[in-house]
Amino acid sequence: MRDPNWFQRKWGKFDEVPMDDVYKRLSDLEITVRQLEEKYSGALEDIKRLEEENIETTNELYRLENSLDARIDILAEHCRINYDV
Repeated sequence: MRDPNWFQRKWGKFDEVPMDDVYKRLSDLEITVRQLEEKYSGALEDIKRLEEENIETTNELYRLENSLDARIDILAEHCRINYDV
C-alpha cells in the first residue's frame, strides 16, 4: 500500500499540530456555535411563525378563489351564458 504522506517524508515537511492546539480550536468552535445559536434562535422562531402564517394565507387565498369561481359559475348559469368562465 502506498504511503499517503510520501511527499512530506521525501521533503521533510511535517507540520504536526499539537493536540493542545486542536483541543483549543475545538473548544473555540463550540463556543462560537453556541453564540451563533443564541444569536439566531429568535430569527429561527420568527421564520417558523412566518412560514405558518404564509401557509394560512395561501390556504385562505385558495378558498377565496374557489368561492369566487363558484359565484361566477352561478351568475353565468343564472344569466344563461353558455361559455365556461
